Amino acid sequence: MADNAQANNQPLFAIEKIYVKDLSLEVPNAPQSFLIRETPQVNVKLSTEGGPIENGVYEVKITITVEATLSEKRTLFLVEITQAGIFRIQNIPEDELELVLRIGCPNILFPYAREVVSDAVTRAGFQPVLLAPVNFEALFNQSRQQMQADGQQAPIQ
Repeated sequence: MADNAQANNQPLFAIEKIYVKDLSLEVPNAPQSFLIRETPQVNVKLSTEGGPIENGVYEVKITITVEATLSEKRTLFLVEITQAGIFRIQNIPEDELELVLRIGCPNILFPYAREVVSDAVTRAGFQPVLLAPVNFEALFNQSRQQMQADGQQAPIQ
């Protein structure tokens, strides 16, 4: 299939593999943390990156960090996941490639990362964390605007 698309110069987008590249779960104050009835504050950080592995094959990664803390700055749990995917992307115009890598691929990966976070937190003995959907297009546009305001040129990955 890839050879036909290459020969015909037809755009090709294929998911080769989706996988968990890194997963970390910490419950530093167990078992005392399970006796606390206070509602924790949950902070979420998200980042994406992507780049070529070989000609026409790219790896895209989403890293999500979820930390639940109590008012006295005690951490209940900390989860960090890097969800990754390998994508075959060929015959896409260079100016559109960045959109595919920073919007399209993360949109595919995010539901997998969301499920892993919820599952890890539940298996650690806490109520599941259900991450809200992410608008990767809005994040991309914000990143672009910030780079332009800083006088930097946006990287093409």
